Amino acid sequence: MENNQLVTLIVADHDNQSVSVDTLHTISAAISIGSKSDMDGEVLVLVAGHQCSDVVSAVGQIDGVSQVLVADAAEYQYPLAENLSELIVSLCQVHRCSHVLAPANTFGKNLMPCVAALLDVGLLSDVTAIESADTVVRPIYAGNALARVKSLDAIKLMTVRSSAFDAASSSAPSATITAIDTVIESTLSQFVEAQKVVSERPELSAARVVVSGGRGLGNKESFSLVEQLADKLGGAIGASRAAVDAGFVSNDLQVGQTGKIVAPELYIAVGISGAIQHLAGMKDSKVIVAINNDPEAPIFQIADYGLVGDLFEIMPELIEKC
Repeated sequence: MENNQLVTLIVADHDNQSVSVDTLHTISAAISIGSKSDMDGEVLVLVAGHQCSDVVSAVGQIDGVSQVLVADAAEYQYPLAENLSELIVSLCQVHRCSHVLAPANTFGKNLMPCVAALLDVGLLSDVTAIESADTVVRPIYAGNALARVKSLDAIKLMTVRSSAFDAASSSAPSATITAIDTVIESTLSQFVEAQKVVSERPELSAARVVVSGGRGLGNKESFSLVEQLADKLGGAIGASRAAVDAGFVSNDLQVGQTGKIVAPELYIAVGISGAIQHLAGMKDSKVIVAINNDPEAPIFQIADYGLVGDLFEIMPELIEKC
């Protein structure tokens, strides 16, 4: 492989049945690296899992992906950073990768620091824009400022904020499928169990409409108002950290700096005051509607529409009219 070629390796996030939406956004970010450089670019995607042929087939049809590296073994059934990071490092050496990307979700945030430590390079986290092969933009100070960062490392490692990039599209299968025989066991950690909330609602990070509830709802029973409105609008539900800490909903629905970053077409904040950590996770939404009884609540400073009043009076009426 020529030295002047960019080789970007993307680590796919999946459940052995389907590829995550976050991975599609990450692939778009990878493609933009080549388009903003004078060098030729090649995009590789690693699918490490067990009995994951459906994922491999789907990834192979994504536009811009030239090769899918498949590590199918029982040891990779659950994405453990301890052994998966070693696999990634070995592939970087074989394919002479210039970049390694993963989504900036719990999967990527758990995995990529381990890869960075093994490679002894820095990690460009939560990237929101690609300016060139070695320069990116990422938020700092809870999203109140943007930093332009240039990496001098031989291998650039990034986690990509999904909401900042369009999802890659699919067409006819065009990528080469290559099986990887390397099997690395995880001796430092083991999978115990996964606790997931099964819901028919859209995935939070990919939903067109998100209705989030905060501490102002008072208790878990009142949070049903958020669920009812979300169901009427065909949207997903989210929550502030205060609501999650109070036990209203599970932490996988948390929106904010320490939760999920979302940018839906419509974001409705119910009983959320607007702490800076929460705003960092949703302020890029196209339209923001805030419902709060405090007219001085910080959420109104970024809201496109604000309803000041008792949410227990406003929400039932809103649900009825939707």
